[in-house]
Amino acid sequence: MSGLSLAFTLLFYFAGAVMAIGVLLRVATYARTPAPLKIPTTPAPTTATGVGLRMLREVVFFESLFKASLWTWLFGWLFHASLLLVLVRHLRYFTEPVWSWVAFAQPFGMYAAFPMVVGLAGLWARRFLVDRVRYISTLSDHLMLVLLLAIALSGLAMKYLFPTDIVGVKAFFLGLMLFDWQPLPTGGALYLHLSLVAALMIIFPFSKLLHAPGLFFSPSRNQIDNPRETRHLAAWAARLEER
Repeated sequence: MSGLSLAFTLLFYFAGAVMAIGVLLRVATYARTPAPLKIPTTPAPTTATGVGLRMLREVVFFESLFKASLWTWLFGWLFHASLLLVLVRHLRYFTEPVWSWVAFAQPFGMYAAFPMVVGLAGLWARRFLVDRVRYISTLSDHLMLVLLLAIALSGLAMKYLFPTDIVGVKAFFLGLMLFDWQPLPTGGALYLHLSLVAALMIIFPFSKLLHAPGLFFSPSRNQIDNPRETRHLAAWAARLEER
């Protein structure tokens, strides 16, 4: 195994550990954070089933964003839907034999990077063209979009401009999972793409991208609108009452 293959092996072990532990710690923090007020965004469901359906619509269709800004919803949903297809397609590098539903998604995931780039470009343009969004945008907001765009474009470059030994890439990642290290195929586009992906994995737990699991802990979304029927009491307040 070459020194570069070893470097990427250690890099992905490190990035995977940072991402897994970082996300778990942040989710644990979200779960422990008290919600002392009953603050569901109205009109809100009055039953647990209604809350579940509302969360489903929010996760799948971005319902609140659709009501707030149609253009932002269009680019945001296009990016997330395309990203999901791309991630599903990439599961073939981690499964042997490839699962049937992953194989079924391959033709769709093959071209999903194009709408993904369009969605990201639209979201980035919004941060320049919309005054109120430009005012609140920080350097990190721009850098996150640049990083995601670079990952998508380098992936497209590997597909259409600089063909890569995907059999070797799969052997490399299966080797990581089984602790049977394999050499990584050579290729500048591949090295760039994997470096950017590793950077995203390391940054993910500390960035705004963590809104993915954070959505499920948002009291304005996950609370039942029943303040008159049931007294809302945070866990820490309940412990004080017991003393």
